[in-house]
Amino acid sequence: MAEKGQLSREFAEEQSSLWRIAFAPTVWAVHFVACYATAAVACAKFPEAELAHVGVWRVAISAGTLVALALIAWIGWRAWRHWDYLDDHDYSHGRDDNESRHEFLGHAGFLLAVVSFIGVLATWLPAFLIEGCT
Repeated sequence: MAEKGQLSREFAEEQSSLWRIAFAPTVWAVHFVACYATAAVACAKFPEAELAHVGVWRVAISAGTLVALALIAWIGWRAWRHWDYLDDHDYSHGRDDNESRHEFLGHAGFLLAVVSFIGVLATWLPAFLIEGCT
């Protein structure tokens, strides 16, 4: 009976890890849609003005970028702790046991957070660098 309770706890922990893996790319996707929607609204409302003169839109996009980067950094930090690499310096997860599965999910979550962080920066750059809508 005790084994069944332990299995359900391990399953619940791994299930929450799966959600953490998907959260960083989701933040990136929401940021992508929000940035391009904001730029589309700015260009529709002010078609002849340069975006540099419409500082409110750039500030809004930059603020959203900072929030997204903070969320992804927090997710990455939690995944790094979940990976527990510094404890045993084990980056290989080939064994079929709970510890390897647990560390693999942390490793995958950390790498997805890194890719998502870079993706958010790449999405933000056009709003920062492009001067106008045309």
